[in-house]
Amino acid sequence: MGRKIIAAGNWKMNKTAGEAAEFVEALKARVSDANSEVVVGVPFVCLPGAIEASKGSNVKVAAQNMHWEEKGAFTGEISGAMLSELGVDYVIIGHSERRQYFGETDQTVNKKVHAAFKYGLKPIVCVGESLTQREQGVTAEHVRYQVKIALLGLSLEQIKDTVIAYEPIWAIGTGKTATNEQAEEVCAIIRNCVGEVYGSEAAEAVRIQYGGSVNSSNASELFAMPNIDGGLVGGASLKLDDFEKIVKHDK
Repeated sequence: MGRKIIAAGNWKMNKTAGEAAEFVEALKARVSDANSEVVVGVPFVCLPGAIEASKGSNVKVAAQNMHWEEKGAFTGEISGAMLSELGVDYVIIGHSERRQYFGETDQTVNKKVHAAFKYGLKPIVCVGESLTQREQGVTAEHVRYQVKIALLGLSLEQIKDTVIAYEPIWAIGTGKTATNEQAEEVCAIIRNCVGEVYGSEAAEAVRIQYGGSVNSSNASELFAMPNIDGGLVGGASLKLDDFEKIVKHDK
């Protein structure tokens, strides 16, 4: 079964609402003939404008986080119900920056994944190891643990609709990139882990992205690897020319 490449931009805390709408407006004409699925992950305040600008195009919009509860005394948080009503397609869950700076845990990632599906959102679940963990030779064990906890309790159909983003923490925003072989090795470990727990059908269907200084120069080779189904792109997704090249890596 062919898995469709998914090129998703994670804008992090960049662009105002006006800048985001302008960017999506310009982007959609450039990528209208893309074979890849195109996603922009924008800040919360940019969601309405980005969604409006993306209407009638193949550009889909992701939120960068969500809470697992529908409502309540969670100052500053956003629920799946709120995102769903806006027309959000995807939500990034468990990014290493959320884990490092805001106390995200494997358990809260799992709660958020379940909440995403409850409200019709597709989760992009981030996993990855630190430089110390890689140097100590525990990458496989660490990433497998993250995957197992994140997906705990999901149905086969939900697993097939999940995107997993492998992000080696040591390669995010550092300019360092895992070699194609390193990225492929861990993405294969993730796919094998999904297969062990949920079966071969789930393993064949789940899409696994690589994220870690993906740019217009290395995207084509990375996305050509057997177990890499696209990228979660940071800085390069903020630049129209660069992101267009990443999305259209096969043209």
